[in-house]
Amino acid sequence: VYIVDWQRLLICIAYTARLWSIGFGSGIVVGFVGGVALGWSKTFSYWGMPILKLIGPVPASAWIPATFFLFPTTFQASIFLVALASGIPVAILTASGVNSVNRAYYDVARTLGAYSRFLVLRVAIPAALPNVFVGLFMGLYYSFAVLVVAEMLGAKYGLGWYLQFQTAYSAYANVYAALIIMALICSGLVKLLFVARDRLLSWQRGVVQW
Repeated sequence: VYIVDWQRLLICIAYTARLWSIGFGSGIVVGFVGGVALGWSKTFSYWGMPILKLIGPVPASAWIPATFFLFPTTFQASIFLVALASGIPVAILTASGVNSVNRAYYDVARTLGAYSRFLVLRVAIPAALPNVFVGLFMGLYYSFAVLVVAEMLGAKYGLGWYLQFQTAYSAYANVYAALIIMALICSGLVKLLFVARDRLLSWQRGVVQW
């Protein structure tokens, strides 16, 4: 399959990479910012946390009928689904991490003259990074699961579309080839995320970076 159908596979990989990168990137940015706001601001948490708890348990794939009705193209709807699947765990765990920071850290920083901006950027966020990375790992797996489903529902290319197309013709060798590619891509992204986590959280091993 890799020798005969490599051109189509490369096109599908490119389409999937574009869709996933836009959806995952926008999802984690919104989720991270929203999580910091939820964990830091009591007012924002009062209004935002019930909404997050309401939509959080609902699988992202359950929003497919609504998204394809609200968005003009399937590509935009797919981006929203991937962003939703990746952003919700990041927001929840970021909020939990910021909210669980030891209050003594804030008191010490205020004693040394720190303002609210410093407390958020240099105290709350670094202390919440372990929780943030847990949310990133969860969001990565959820986004890939939703990505395949989204591409099966109207995409012109992509690995999810390729799986559906080849399954319809009972070309199971092509299906297995695409699954192997998806597994390698996902495992590679997980490895990169582990490397980023180990570098950013090196202070947990007793090494403080200034």
